[in-house]
Amino acid sequence: MGGIIILNGSPRAPRSNSKGYAQLFARYSALPTSYFEITGSNHPQLCAGLEDCKHVLLVFPLYADGIPVTLLNFLKSLEQSSLKNRPVISALINCGFLEPHQCDVAADMIRLFCAQNGYPAGSILKIGSGEAILESPFRFLAAGSVKKLARSIAREEYGAFQTTMPLSKGMFLSASTKYWLSLGRKNGVTQQQMQSMEIEP
Repeated sequence: MGGIIILNGSPRAPRSNSKGYAQLFARYSALPTSYFEITGSNHPQLCAGLEDCKHVLLVFPLYADGIPVTLLNFLKSLEQSSLKNRPVISALINCGFLEPHQCDVAADMIRLFCAQNGYPAGSILKIGSGEAILESPFRFLAAGSVKKLARSIAREEYGAFQTTMPLSKGMFLSASTKYWLSLGRKNGVTQQQMQSMEIEP
């Protein structure tokens, strides 16, 4: 019962950045690691699987300054489960903002869940510029932080870690604007449409 279960809480888990971070973690983990994606229908199976592990790593993106509803609904199920084992819960949070501290509220939400439900709180890794850093020359910074996270969990020396691209806000804004405009053109969406409040035409 010494392994790690990684739970991907992204609403678009199969094609998410969170999946990339989970794969990085599994590569660096010194403990047996299993990976699962949270869906709307597999909560009972996932909760049952936690009976046989020592660590859980929640990997998810920041949504509206908090945790995404996919993960929130799972935590509600976990809260109501009759789990006897209480694994240590750690989290890897990535956000599209440059500043990792934008993930603070989401990290506090995980810690609060642990405190209210008797789960030991483990390590937290907050990654700024998470949408872009994995595909940039600064990927090594994200990889290095994930490696620190994996080491802290394996050694049970829990801590808080963070990383981001070493760019000024102006440079990051300029680069991100070019990225989104380019993506919009590829998908037939204009800048004006992207700036509107309409979700669908």
